[in-house]
Amino acid sequence: MAVLPTVATHVLQKIVVVFPSVDPFDIFVVVAVILVALIAVRVAHHPSKGTRLRGPSSPSFLYGIAKDIIEAPDPGTIYEAWVKEYGIAYEVPVALGQRTIMLFDPKALQHCYARETWTYIALPSVRASLKRVTGKGILWAIGKDHQRQRKSLAPAFSHTAIRNLTPIYYNSAYKAKVAWECILDSAHDGSAIIEVQNWMNHISLDTIGLAGFSHNFGSLDGQLASVTTILDTLGSAPNRSVLNASWFAMSQVIPALVYLPTRRMLLFGEIEKTLSEISQELLEKTRKEKEAGMVDGRDKSIIELLIKAEDAEIGLRMSHEEVVAQMKVLLLAGYETTSISLTWALLELARNPDIQTKLREELLAFPGEASYDQFANKLPYLDAVVHEILRVHSPVIELNRVATEDDIIPLSEPVLTKSGELVDSISVAKGTRIGISVACMNRSSAFWGPDAKKFRPERWIEGADIPKKAQEIQGYRNLLTFSDGPRTCLGKAFAITELKVVLSVLVKSFAFEMRDGPDTKVEVTRGILQRPKLAGEVGTKVPLRVRRYEG
Repeated sequence: MAVLPTVATHVLQKIVVVFPSVDPFDIFVVVAVILVALIAVRVAHHPSKGTRLRGPSSPSFLYGIAKDIIEAPDPGTIYEAWVKEYGIAYEVPVALGQRTIMLFDPKALQHCYARETWTYIALPSVRASLKRVTGKGILWAIGKDHQRQRKSLAPAFSHTAIRNLTPIYYNSAYKAKVAWECILDSAHDGSAIIEVQNWMNHISLDTIGLAGFSHNFGSLDGQLASVTTILDTLGSAPNRSVLNASWFAMSQVIPALVYLPTRRMLLFGEIEKTLSEISQELLEKTRKEKEAGMVDGRDKSIIELLIKAEDAEIGLRMSHEEVVAQMKVLLLAGYETTSISLTWALLELARNPDIQTKLREELLAFPGEASYDQFANKLPYLDAVVHEILRVHSPVIELNRVATEDDIIPLSEPVLTKSGELVDSISVAKGTRIGISVACMNRSSAFWGPDAKKFRPERWIEGADIPKKAQEIQGYRNLLTFSDGPRTCLGKAFAITELKVVLSVLVKSFAFEMRDGPDTKVEVTRGILQRPKLAGEVGTKVPLRVRRYEG
């Protein structure tokens, strides 16, 4: 049956080549009919091994619950309701009659995370998309390839490395501060409406450019580099259409659908082309500087480490293709995740003026600029605000994996199977899909208490009680925001330090208010990841009223 995805991929590639300008909907309909027939045969022969669990009924054979989850403003609340009904492990129907086992148990999750890159890997559709956009980099790699790539990159994200990068974070934050002061100087009433998400995007891009590749993209200076333009395009389109949501749901079961020329995939193609061009350009520039003695040879930046890995002996060596892929991953991830978290931070501070005031008072009481080490232990309320943002607004809200071999997943408490049997472990067959709702685990009242949905930084202050149930979650600071296990995010210290530096500069200098008052509605939309937006705005615009803080 393994031949079916290959046949489907071949059909799609032929259609795209022969009919490049055909409406994606027409292609979708034709190919969907073919693939549904193929998948029906596959489902009919799908092995029935493994524990069958209870769960919600399917609203659609074509999409299962996938389309509803994709389009929901807060998928975590849907999953949480099912936890109350079915227990800490249950199965949900997804596209074309397939199923996913959803886990909401720290013991089960710890087991699965520990075996990531080997037993539980990203869905074929996700790996196909990653390969198409970023190449065979660390997000795509599994097994020994992942271990090798991660080991080569790790020195660039050590505490020593991040400590040395802190001035770069300050540089980007101060550039935004100066630009905003110019805007306010020309304002009539001392306030201005500033679209903060675009500014956070540019802070993130310029920071990863300088910190990672010793290159200034100049987006904060108004330079229109190709990489700036294409990444900004990610958030400029309206919400995903019904067709695109349907395509995304079905592509998770039929990886070949990622070859359909939808607008989203065509945009991804443009992103890949642009990221490849800038990566090659930066590599060539750094190599020439190294040959000319302009680089000190201490491998301080990520790009220097990558060049070193390309020239290394077998064991840590990365191919040129892998080196370029890492650069594309770092550019895209550095742009997306940190800018989303910074935007949410400014939104939550604008929605919660008391919290904003408390944070500003702590920052103003601190003498001068905080160092990397001082951010870690001298500004507790800033630390609390940042970690509450990471808890409530994780950029990645769900992870899906597929088992590469048969396995037994232990549970911390028993659940009822579909046949009514009470079990304290789940038998998983090769090919079974496993789902983890980060949004649910991070904001579940079962773990975080009755105020779990509320933005309340005080829960992180030393002496406050993190609920015992939340302490069972093994991720960083009891959160799954950075994943866990061998695939835990390499860049978490990079991101957290950048968040703290940027907020420390902006919150000391400016006061933030919701543009239309405290009742301004906030929605979510999607670039590559979910982003906030103000209701009624096109794309991902977050215009806030900004005033200079006068003291």
